[in-house]
Amino acid sequence: MPDTAAMPIPGQIDPVPTSRPITPRADGRIDVLGIPREAIRDLFAEAGLDAKQAKLRAKQVYHWLYHRGATEFAAMTDISKAMRPWLEERFVIGRPEVVEAQHSTDGTRKWLLKTADGHEFEMVFIPDADRGTLCVSSQVGCTLNCTFCHTGTMRLVRNLTPGEIVGQVMLARDTLGEWPKGKMDVSDDADENEYRADGRLLTNIVMMGMGEPLYNFDNVRDALRLVMDGEGLALSKRRITLSTSGVVPAMARCGEEIGVNLAVSLHAVSKEVRDEIVPINRKYGLEELLKACADYPGASNARRITFEYVMLKDKNDSDEDAHELVRLLREYDLPAKVNLIPFNPWPGSVYECSTPERIRSFSNIVFEGGISAPVRTPRGRDIDAACGQLKTAAEKKSRAQMDREAAEAEATAA
Repeated sequence: MPDTAAMPIPGQIDPVPTSRPITPRADGRIDVLGIPREAIRDLFAEAGLDAKQAKLRAKQVYHWLYHRGATEFAAMTDISKAMRPWLEERFVIGRPEVVEAQHSTDGTRKWLLKTADGHEFEMVFIPDADRGTLCVSSQVGCTLNCTFCHTGTMRLVRNLTPGEIVGQVMLARDTLGEWPKGKMDVSDDADENEYRADGRLLTNIVMMGMGEPLYNFDNVRDALRLVMDGEGLALSKRRITLSTSGVVPAMARCGEEIGVNLAVSLHAVSKEVRDEIVPINRKYGLEELLKACADYPGASNARRITFEYVMLKDKNDSDEDAHELVRLLREYDLPAKVNLIPFNPWPGSVYECSTPERIRSFSNIVFEGGISAPVRTPRGRDIDAACGQLKTAAEKKSRAQMDREAAEAEATAA
């Protein structure tokens, strides 16, 4: 059984997780997926190869991993037959285990995945007419407790490693048949005439799955560097978007060290409402967040910041809210786009989705203010794959429930 103890969390308002160790593989082998080429070279040298051999083998293995999608050393035909068993004994090429794969009526796909040490998380692929977007998770669970989000009712178990983050992209390419050969987990009725940009179905990545990417900064950065590396998966940074709920201290680092597009989960224009639905606002308020957005490296009219705004009936959807949103974005002179997201219901939620008429009125006001405000079409609702619906089948406890249990345990001990 996996160790499912939750990660220790220092504070109620600023829930920065404290890293817990990842359970080592039972066979002692090291997973090379998610490791930079130079680090693979060093691993090979430590395992006994001389410097020249280590450099050559690292280059070959890196190519097979990210250009050919190899999942075993035996497939690496330009490596000598004698060397392949040596690699196999010491190293492994990881992929998340597929626990369940679901296919929505609108074409959206969702996978329940499992790490090598037994923890579950989810990944979603959304095909559109002109692109295919992979929604990637960064953590097992989440600490943020955004009250409209189903994932927010989960505890945080641990951060995903660079290999587990990159592994989601690799698994999606496996599934979509986007390596030079081979497919896996594709239904018999898959449409071979679907759109392919540059020969690929997977064209965009959004770090919008389970977890807060900026609370797993180093691992997310290292994973995305492999995705963007011309010798790696070679996906342009302009096709990658990282979404944050507003971890202000890490936002500038994100722009400087990763350089991808930024999306911000705004969802409200007043302190009172945002404190309720996005509790991190109590630590990093609206003004501080918007100032960090204005200072985000690389932001421009050509690379606008996306503000995500979930439409909650009678909570944040009035005409007054729309006008205040326009005022705030103008005040901070932000190159902005607003994504209006109809609330996706989940069992136990206290919110309802705004009416289509209310959403339309809100959108029109923002548009008239000179800011793009398209309404996002809900995707994958029938398989709980839509925005805010991701939650694994693992044991679930809310942050509030954990706090209550901790308080009760302290009271009993006293």
